[in-house]
Amino acid sequence: MASHRRPKQPSRARVTVLTTAAAAAVVLSANAANAAPGEKLSKDEVKAKVDKLYAEAEQATEKLDGAKDKQQKLQKEISTIQDNVARGQEDLNKLRDSLGSLATAQYRSGGIDPSVQLFLSSNPDDYLDKASTLDQLSSQQVEALKKIQDKQRELAQERAEASDKLKDLSATRAELARQKTAVQGKLADAQKLLNTLTAKEKAALDREQAQAASRATARVDLGNTGSASGRAAAAFAAAQSVIGSPYVYGASGPSSFDCSGLTSWAYAQAGVTIPRTSEAQANAGTRIYSESDLKVGDLVIFFGDYHHVGLYAGNGQVLHAPHTGAVVRYEAMSDMTFEFGVRI
Repeated sequence: MASHRRPKQPSRARVTVLTTAAAAAVVLSANAANAAPGEKLSKDEVKAKVDKLYAEAEQATEKLDGAKDKQQKLQKEISTIQDNVARGQEDLNKLRDSLGSLATAQYRSGGIDPSVQLFLSSNPDDYLDKASTLDQLSSQQVEALKKIQDKQRELAQERAEASDKLKDLSATRAELARQKTAVQGKLADAQKLLNTLTAKEKAALDREQAQAASRATARVDLGNTGSASGRAAAAFAAAQSVIGSPYVYGASGPSSFDCSGLTSWAYAQAGVTIPRTSEAQANAGTRIYSESDLKVGDLVIFFGDYHHVGLYAGNGQVLHAPHTGAVVRYEAMSDMTFEFGVRI
C-alpha cells in the first residue's frame, strides 16, 4: 500500500537561504542584462579606451592602405607582362609560320633540306651547338633561328616573372583581408564601448570634442598660408575645402578620407603625387624635426610607427582626418605624439 506521508519540508533557515540566493540571482541577471559597462567606467575612461582602439584601428588602416596600393600596382604590372607575353607569342608564331612555309616549299621541290629540319626543331639550341650543322645553314637562316631562340627565352622569363607576381598578389590579397578584419574588429570594440555611455555622457563627450575643434580652428593663423610654397599652399587649400568630410578607413576622397588619404588627395589637387600611406609619406621629402620650422602645408607625422599624418595648419595646429566617427578638422598637435614634419 502506497505511503501517504507528507514529504519533509525544508527548514525555515534553508528556505531563507534559498530565497535570498534566488533573489540575488535575479538581481545579478537583471544587472547583467541592463547594466552597461559605462556604469563601471567613467566617461573619460571610456574615451581613453576608445581613443586607444581608434589608434590601433588606424594602424591597421594604414597597413590596409599599403596592401591595397601594392595590390593595384601588382595588377597593373601583371597586366602589362601578360600583354607582352601575348604579343611575344604572336611574334614567335609568325616566325614559326614563316619557317613552316619554307619547309612546305622545299618539300614540294623535292624534299626537306636538313637545314630546314633544324628550323622546325622544337629545340634549335641543340642544333646550333653543333658546328657541323651550322655549316649547312646560310647566315640568313642562322639569324632566323637566333630570333626564335631569343623570343623563346624572352617569353620564358616574362612568364616566370608573371608567375612570381601572381604569387605576390595572392599573398597581398590575403594580407588585405587580414587588415580589413583587424580594422573592423577594433572599430566594433570601440562602438561597443561607446554604446555603454548614457545619452547624457555621449552628449557631453560630443560637446568636449566640438569645443576642442573650435579652439583649434580659432588658433589657426590662416595668414600663415603665405609662408608656404605654392604647391604646399595649394594642397592645404584643397584640404581646407573638405573640412567636415567624414573619416572612412581606406578612403582617399573626394567626399571621405582616412588620414593619408586626405594628405595624398590634397597634394594631388596641387599637381603633386605623393605615396598613399603615412609611413611612405614620412620618406617623401625633407624631414623637419623642429615644430618651429614647420610651414603651412607641410606633412606632419605622428607616433613612433608613423601611423598618422596631417597637414600643418600653423600656430601649433594640424588639419587632418582623425579617426572613425570624426570629420576632417583642425586639432592641436599637442594632442598627439609629434615625430617630425615632411616638406614635399
